[in-house]
Amino acid sequence: MAQAADFQGMSSSPGRRWLRRTGAVLAGAPLLAGFFLLPSAEEAAAAPASAPTTAKAAEAASGPVTVALNKVTPGVLSEGDTLTVSGTVTNTTSKPITEARVDLRLGRALGTRSAIDNVSRLTTFQAGVDGNAVGGKYTAGFERLEPKVSQVFTITVPADELGLGEAGVYQFGASVSGLTAEQPWAEQVLGIRRTVLPWQPDTRTATRTTFLWPLTSEVSMTAETASDDRSPMFLNDSLGKEIAPGGRLDRMVSLGDELDITWVVDPDLLATVDAMADTAYEVKTEDGREVRGAHQKDAARWLSKLIAAVKDEEVVALPYGDPDLASIAHNGRNVSGTLNQLKSATDVAALTVRTVLHVDASTEYAWPVDGALDPAIKNVATSAGADKVITRSDSLKDGLSYTPSAARPIGGGTTAVVADAWLSTAFQGDLSRAENSTLAVQQFLGQSLAITQQTNRERSILVAPQRTPSAAQAQTMAEALTALRDGSWSLPQALSETAGADPDPRASSTVPPRSAYPSALRKKELPREAFEQIARTQDKLDSFKVILSAKGRVVTPFGRAMNRAMSVSWRGHAGAAGDYRADVKAYLDDLADRVWLIDKSETKLSGHSATIPVTVKNDLLQDVEGLVVRLTSTNPTRLEINGKRYDEQAITVAGSRSHSAKFTTSANANGPSTVIAQLYTEDGQAYGRPVTFKVRATEVTATVMLVIGGGVLILVLAGFRMYTQRKRAAARRDAEADAAAEQEDGAGRAPDASEQASDPAPDTSAENADPSATGEKVDR
Repeated sequence: MAQAADFQGMSSSPGRRWLRRTGAVLAGAPLLAGFFLLPSAEEAAAAPASAPTTAKAAEAASGPVTVALNKVTPGVLSEGDTLTVSGTVTNTTSKPITEARVDLRLGRALGTRSAIDNVSRLTTFQAGVDGNAVGGKYTAGFERLEPKVSQVFTITVPADELGLGEAGVYQFGASVSGLTAEQPWAEQVLGIRRTVLPWQPDTRTATRTTFLWPLTSEVSMTAETASDDRSPMFLNDSLGKEIAPGGRLDRMVSLGDELDITWVVDPDLLATVDAMADTAYEVKTEDGREVRGAHQKDAARWLSKLIAAVKDEEVVALPYGDPDLASIAHNGRNVSGTLNQLKSATDVAALTVRTVLHVDASTEYAWPVDGALDPAIKNVATSAGADKVITRSDSLKDGLSYTPSAARPIGGGTTAVVADAWLSTAFQGDLSRAENSTLAVQQFLGQSLAITQQTNRERSILVAPQRTPSAAQAQTMAEALTALRDGSWSLPQALSETAGADPDPRASSTVPPRSAYPSALRKKELPREAFEQIARTQDKLDSFKVILSAKGRVVTPFGRAMNRAMSVSWRGHAGAAGDYRADVKAYLDDLADRVWLIDKSETKLSGHSATIPVTVKNDLLQDVEGLVVRLTSTNPTRLEINGKRYDEQAITVAGSRSHSAKFTTSANANGPSTVIAQLYTEDGQAYGRPVTFKVRATEVTATVMLVIGGGVLILVLAGFRMYTQRKRAAARRDAEADAAAEQEDGAGRAPDASEQASDPAPDTSAENADPSATGEKVDR
């Protein structure tokens, strides 16, 4: 890499110098002709820009060599300062460039803010407009610029060598001259990069500047808790990366701690980080698993830093979750319950900030996206209690030749605090590149000084940058504010002081019509369907909470989840927003379904009346109360519930338990009857699905009982008869055995006459007539 050198010391032959001078005159003729035809930078800026220019390096090629201004210090020059400019030059051609030289060029003072804005749009060298080279020893030379190779340069020059005149904002740049292979005899300006240089030699102070420092992020927390230990559940762990050392939000806090700013915070961000720090949180993975989050310690550390940073500082709290006021105004305000959601988000904001940060925060301010305002947005913004709306000068436009103070009344007791559009949009785009960051800082400083020079009156100016600056954008904002503090024309001021300053009577106080609302912003708004879905979820929550013994354990997380569902962070992410709302509703449905009636199979009544149990299962971790079990007969003429068509019982069911309600039923006829069991809340609203089952009655009459009784008696008598028959048969067998024994004993002798006379012959016919030998007759 060639080292910077004094170009004046480079050797060349007299003939070559003559050729170079001649070629330079010929090459410069078209540029001079064009200079007389083109307007000056100020004339080109006479027509106001349609929108402020985002501070970034011009991407269009400025010539064969590109120049990047990576550092300009100090950003604001005062008497006795020494200016240092560092950057790079890159040969974009395929051939080397020789005898190259970097010159600093000081143009004339820029008289308007539009002219300052337009400086970054110019890409080609314009002789006269870009001024003369400072020259002398304040250059950087390169013998050779190789193709596609970048080389660095640094030039230092005392302020009094620049030839600066009165205080103002000057066009300033660095150009590269050299010889190309196509024209080796003619030195040409091959590239230039412009910026602005504020010059303020006196110590006049006429502007007070309020800079908002927003702490917001994308929605991270869900309404769910992990199933094992009830720890909070997160969509992902991206917030953990933002608060980790070096992360975006970590840098925001570290930088803001050193600046004079007004903190603007989303209470949801604070509550989310506090939940991360308080317990081991869970994160959903893409494949549906639940894993431990990795940034619990980072969360605790970040909160400690933030608590220290905001101590004794002004803090403004946005409504919880940073609801999209424009979307609500245009698509949601006519949906039942939407404005109540906004009110609840506002009511909880100050308490959340006080709980987490231990400071009192103002909830007086509403901040619609990009400060874009119309009558509907104004009405919605103030409906929740705010009486000040942060808007922007490209929305509430003035036809004045100067920039008025920020505060102005817009009717109905509402104050519009109008942020300056040029200053507020100075830090957009990719500022991770050093040249873009430098240009943004210089543009911001130039615009700020230009405001001060417009009038001799002291004014209060507001800067409201983008809601979620990147780490690089935050770093650039901090550099700009540090340089502004080193200047002599502006003093920092809190937002409350700016909002309370006397309004300029000439400033516009007319809220633009809805037709003026930017179409690009309208396309990213939440649709009406989103608010209708939120309303349905709220209705389900309202019906669920009445049965809970510990309502806050459900109402609070779901209420905050619905606040997040209306967040500004969903703009441009319609699919993810829809998924979030659907997940909140599905989880609430799941919890509500954990209290239910257990299904019943067919029940049989074997008598005139019976008791039927109906069981309620509570699978929640808390008790449920205020529930009524109602059992209804669809045919009360056949089956009655406690003597009527239906009966009901109030019940309380402990967490993770079951409870049975018992109903007395009576059957008036045999056969099946359909009954319906249904849970109701105490206000008469049906809860959960009904359970339908059949009750079959098999009633027994008196006649049937007589028949059954007679049959039983016959069975008893038959048994008794069988018993007596068996007893008499046994006695007869014994008698016959005795007779046979006597005959055997008398076989050896002849019976005498007396024995024969006393033993008449048996009456066999009588025995045949009564086999039982009892003489009893049984009616069979």
